[in-house]
Amino acid sequence: MPTNIITMFPKSQDKSATNQTINASEQPVAVTCSTCQACCCRLEVMLITETGVPDEYIDNDAWGGEVMLRLDDGWCAALDRDTMMCSIYELRPLICREFEMAEYECVTERKKYLPE
Repeated sequence: MPTNIITMFPKSQDKSATNQTINASEQPVAVTCSTCQACCCRLEVMLITETGVPDEYIDNDAWGGEVMLRLDDGWCAALDRDTMMCSIYELRPLICREFEMAEYECVTERKKYLPE
């Protein structure tokens, strides 16, 4: 069972492009939809509101709560592996809607999974 759980509620709403962030070599890197690489899609996402997530993408955690299904490779089942974009974007969970690209949590996940 994954140990990382998104539980924060950022201030602003959904964004498709963001500020600059810093990569491992301290060079500014623009994080946009085309450079995102979906590192946050490895986090466990709790379903805390009804957004219409299709049943085939829902799993239950050890405590009986609903979460987004993750496949054996650790990625969210709704992630399209060819485009690295959400296949249920319009129906994605609230936590995914409020996760801000290039903010602290995003940068932290990118550092875990992207090579320096």
